[in-house]
Amino acid sequence: MTIQYSKDHEWINTAEPAAAVVGITVHAQDALGDIVFVDLPAVGTTFKQGEVAGVVESVKAAADVYMPISGEIVEVNESLRADPSLANSDPLGSGWFFKVKLSDEKELSSLMDETAYNEFAANA
Repeated sequence: MTIQYSKDHEWINTAEPAAAVVGITVHAQDALGDIVFVDLPAVGTTFKQGEVAGVVESVKAAADVYMPISGEIVEVNESLRADPSLANSDPLGSGWFFKVKLSDEKELSSLMDETAYNEFAANA
């Protein structure tokens, strides 16, 4: 697995760049609490790095989901739409949000590895 992290607390697994998987981090779901709703982007929509691609609502707050990298949405996790709690119970697995076809792989250099992200999140 090739997982990198954004400063907005999203993760991206680029093991398959044609369809990189994106979700929120364990830190993000811990901060939000029990997630009750997710608004996922439409397949075919294109976003630039840093743009809002969705929304997560919990019993405590609502938070935007930002694109960790520029690209086109090629798939969304319909299971997450049906059961938003997957983002709490398995944020790095079955709680993924969407898959994206990368448009600029150079942007990956702006993301953090797990060690750097854990240090960042500890001070967030």
